[in-house]
Amino acid sequence: MSGTTTRQQSLSGIRVVAFESRMAQEMTGLIVEQGGLPLVAPAMAEVPLAENVKALEFAEKLLAGRMQLVIFLTGAGTRRLIDVLATRYDLESIRQALTRTTVVARGPKPLAVLRTLGVSVAVTIPGPSTWRELLETLDSSERCPPLQGLAVALQEYGAPNQELIDGLKSRGAELERVPVYRWTLPDDTGPLGRALDAILEEDCQTALFTNAVQVWHLFQFAEERKATAGLKNALSKMIVGSIGPNCSAALRERQVSVDVEPARATMALLVEEVSRRFQDALKTKRERSLDARSISSHQVELASPEPALPAPDKLQDSAFLRACRRLPASYTPVWLMRQAGRYMAEYREIRARYSFLELCKNSDLAAEVTITAAHRLGVDAAIIFADILLIVEPLGLGLRFEKGDGPAIDNMVRSASDVARLRVVEPEDSLGFVFDAVRKTRAGLRADIPLIGFAGAPFTLASYMVEGGASKSYRHTKALMHDQPQAWHAMMDRICEALIRYLNGQVAAGAQAVQLFDSWVGCLSPQDYREYVMPYTRRVIEGVAPGVPVINFSTGTSGYLEIVAQAGGDVIGVDWRVELDEAWRRVGDRFAIQGNLDPLILFSQPSIIREAARKLLSKVAGRKGHIFNLGHGILPETPVENVLALVEAVHEFSSSRNAPGP
Repeated sequence: MSGTTTRQQSLSGIRVVAFESRMAQEMTGLIVEQGGLPLVAPAMAEVPLAENVKALEFAEKLLAGRMQLVIFLTGAGTRRLIDVLATRYDLESIRQALTRTTVVARGPKPLAVLRTLGVSVAVTIPGPSTWRELLETLDSSERCPPLQGLAVALQEYGAPNQELIDGLKSRGAELERVPVYRWTLPDDTGPLGRALDAILEEDCQTALFTNAVQVWHLFQFAEERKATAGLKNALSKMIVGSIGPNCSAALRERQVSVDVEPARATMALLVEEVSRRFQDALKTKRERSLDARSISSHQVELASPEPALPAPDKLQDSAFLRACRRLPASYTPVWLMRQAGRYMAEYREIRARYSFLELCKNSDLAAEVTITAAHRLGVDAAIIFADILLIVEPLGLGLRFEKGDGPAIDNMVRSASDVARLRVVEPEDSLGFVFDAVRKTRAGLRADIPLIGFAGAPFTLASYMVEGGASKSYRHTKALMHDQPQAWHAMMDRICEALIRYLNGQVAAGAQAVQLFDSWVGCLSPQDYREYVMPYTRRVIEGVAPGVPVINFSTGTSGYLEIVAQAGGDVIGVDWRVELDEAWRRVGDRFAIQGNLDPLILFSQPSIIREAARKLLSKVAGRKGHIFNLGHGILPETPVENVLALVEAVHEFSSSRNAPGP
């Protein structure tokens, strides 16, 4: 009894903020039990994948005897996976198929679910059951066969664990990743907002985190409210408790010190240890703060040591963002336009059920295809799944996609009166689904993969709006431009206003860079580009939030790249119609360059693809700021294995020890 009283006195009257979702009630009870005043605000919600293609593919292989080892990571994920499989297969067949494999359970929760199904578990992972213990146990357990050449299925949850994936692959496993659900912010962020306000107002003395996703989401939410610096400052004065090394690492990456990390990863032990150690930890923190203030308030004549560098931000230190800023990177980053598209089976499965516009406007599906493509291909940046023409509907035009996804626009703009009826765009109201997709994608992507937002450039959007679709001659566009210049400039003004708001909305939602697609601008003469287009492209680029890299991509402009560069941007994207080194010479070294492999090369043999990548990389000649990409998007019939071969070749050839020669 006396021990309980001591613990309660430690948190007596102390406001404790926590971010549990599924276990919110249990966390509340544990805090109350220790005398604390709980403020529990869910920071995450489990969202089932809209299409469980991977789960069903896994079941087919399992039932056919083609899986040899299956790793279950979480109890909820195991239960959800079984529920998905039960929609199509007999559970007894699944159970029998699992008994013919080596089953691994990471911790007691998946073990309990598997036991209720009557599945025998060969290997369990000791606490704290991180990916490190999992790999160590697989290496040492006599009940686990060597992973070299073994068909291994990994039940994933939330954001993929890249360290575990890399560890399994490095041991030779033929890995089948089975995502079951992902994390997103809750639909109702009111409680999270109130918790953030309480932290910022220093009304809380303790913060408890039980997984890394809670950390990501809290900081994402704070960033949207321009409160990141305030959050870090407030947490520096609080006692911060964390469960597990992954959660603690996520906090330290954001320069937040962890005061209490229990030996075992349980909520009860976390709350007990924070209660027991609260007073001592608070005293230590205050003494350090006083010491720091004392030092800073006196002029110390001794030479000051070098300040400790903050922990690097995985996103800002990524190869892609370093290349955007022309900083050295250990390898050349690569991403591909249309990397989420019809060439991927996962995308085709979803498109069989939804129209293209339905897919664009469903934020869950748009996030899913974006994340799936980026993680599967192993690229260094993701680009949000959307379409450049989504903005024409809020402008007051009709948008349809005909058979084959060809765009058709109703209420075309061909006169001053047509321009006058264009609406002012409020993106939060009319394009909020894109911002939601950005938020959900950012939450589901690996922490080191930047997300690119995008929009059509002013001219390309204008040409669609005038022509009503794609065109070979752009007759109506050029007629409006030359015959009615006032109407043209008024239309471009309205487009620019909308694009600046739209792109900054994507940045606020979680995009780290943006790209302007000027796919049709190559139809113009240099003089027409300079007079009728460049001022508007420049206005949009300059209107993007400071510090956010902008990629200025155009096609067919190799004849006047110098003028395109005058429109601005941090990165100039070029197509395959110009040699990469020549493009760089012409635009100047103050720009990074993106490009520029011919997309049709991807229909060749892998050996030819590798050689094409090697030759292109040799043209970089040691310059900083190269982002490998195609000269345009991946074509629908492209073999996905060839895309994988390209990404692998770029990483292999551009690493410091394998840098290609001319």
